[in-house]
Amino acid sequence: MTEIKSLVEPILSRYPDRRSALLPALHLFQQLDGYISDERAREISEVLHVPVATVYGVRSYYSMYNSKPLGRWHVQVDTNIPALLAGADKIVTHLEKKLGIKVGQTTADGLFTLSTVEDLASCGTCPVIQVNDRYYENMTVQRTSKLIESLRAGEMPDMPTKAHWASECNILLRRRGMSGARSIETYRNDGGYQALKKALGMSPAEVLAEVKNSGIRGRGGAGFPMGLKWSFLAKNTGKPIYLICNADEGEPGTFKDRQIMEFDPHLLIEGIAISCYAIESHLAFIYIRGEFAWIAHILEAAINEAKQAGILGPNAFGPQIGCDIIVHLGAGAYVCGEETALIESLEGKRGNPRLKPPFPAAVGLYGCPTIVNNVETLANVPYIIDHGAEAYRQIGTNNNFGPKIFGVSGHVQRPGVYEYPLGVPLETVLEAAGGVIGQLKGVVVGGLSVPVLTAEEARGLKLSYDECLTRGTMLGSGGIMVMNETTDIPRIALRAIRFYAHESCGQCTPCRQGSHTIELLLARIIAGQGTHKDIDTVVNLCQTIKGTTLCPTGEAFAVPIGAYVTKFRSEFEALIS
Repeated sequence: MTEIKSLVEPILSRYPDRRSALLPALHLFQQLDGYISDERAREISEVLHVPVATVYGVRSYYSMYNSKPLGRWHVQVDTNIPALLAGADKIVTHLEKKLGIKVGQTTADGLFTLSTVEDLASCGTCPVIQVNDRYYENMTVQRTSKLIESLRAGEMPDMPTKAHWASECNILLRRRGMSGARSIETYRNDGGYQALKKALGMSPAEVLAEVKNSGIRGRGGAGFPMGLKWSFLAKNTGKPIYLICNADEGEPGTFKDRQIMEFDPHLLIEGIAISCYAIESHLAFIYIRGEFAWIAHILEAAINEAKQAGILGPNAFGPQIGCDIIVHLGAGAYVCGEETALIESLEGKRGNPRLKPPFPAAVGLYGCPTIVNNVETLANVPYIIDHGAEAYRQIGTNNNFGPKIFGVSGHVQRPGVYEYPLGVPLETVLEAAGGVIGQLKGVVVGGLSVPVLTAEEARGLKLSYDECLTRGTMLGSGGIMVMNETTDIPRIALRAIRFYAHESCGQCTPCRQGSHTIELLLARIIAGQGTHKDIDTVVNLCQTIKGTTLCPTGEAFAVPIGAYVTKFRSEFEALIS
């Protein structure tokens, strides 16, 4: 027990509330032991002074925690829609044959455990295999065979990834590809941290006003005005104010935030620091999805550089004022992308969304006023302060200002990330991605949770929050999934609902039961055992579930599934015997 305390104490010292150390402690001991046994769970409970039932509940809630031993190499294949479009099913079949096991099994020699997993935010470099904590991208059957042979020999090989990207705005992807882009020296030589210096010469109210006047809308999916959100903070409560950067990038089709954190971490850190100054917060958290462990290390290294430079630390905003950033790993729960579920998780609990109101700006982390902003949103702040709100409003279109990273996956020649002003024509982005392979059949422009557009509906579309709404869809995260004439839409719909059924936190009946019922109905239809009434039931359920769930997850599946079935109904009817 003394040894466990010595390992956990450094984690405890980082947080205002010791319970927040629960997820990091579970990560630590899983890394040491390979899994979290009941005995280890009881030991963690004793050290953290939390009920053992809480530790068991958290361990069972998050998909990344293992309660039983696995093979030396945990081989996990992303099989969500972008991966499916890129041929991930062939990779799974090949691995089952090569390893001599089925998904969910471990080889007799204890070397390999094979799993399929939900989206790994590698949509532009699919298929992807995660081995323990390491990603292998652009996988083919041949590359997969080489990977397995290296693992059998006890080595994790280096296998280069080819990723496509381009930037017209030169703001959010400015340093992508630049030598030493992650270092503070490179960032400063390119003008980095000048915006923070400028902000510190202004009052917090002036910085907030500049952000509000820029008209920037949140890039997490909802498009809510950032400055307006900041202005909702409860005043004069006597409690500390917290800023949380939402880096829990888990929606299929979405892989934009990864680009900023992985290739330009100081841009995010500067955005967080300026935002903390504006809202008078002295402690920020980056809640990053657990699968991004290597990116968490990149962020930690950049934060340490910033501390050594005096940008963060006890005197960051002046003598004895201070600002710090804590990187906190999630553990595999899509619903933690919702801000109140994220806060619950950060407090060391299961990621169940809270009832609203109260909103986090009044009662958030540890019951204190809290702002939650997305990675891409915060990364826009340095440009706004450095160049001014008016210059920012010159980028994009009316009420849709600034640059946007679009992640393009599926049936295009060059899947990848492309930075353009909001309002750019969809055709322009698809051309940058090399054009559609074959004939466009349907396209999702905002991640898995928004309605699909037919090729006709997508014609002439400009990618702004407002125009997407007029076309019956949403810009969301800007995750563009392209489907050509070879795409089996019923199969896509089934894969989508399986994701949501798997990720539902289970708190409310419409989401918990509704997602599984729709999954069963679609599976029956695809198996050739369904009826026309089953199709009608799916449509009716989607209409009924909208607006009835505790958090947006219910709508996140009801709206897109309803669109797949209604817009491509003939494909579903063709399966009815």
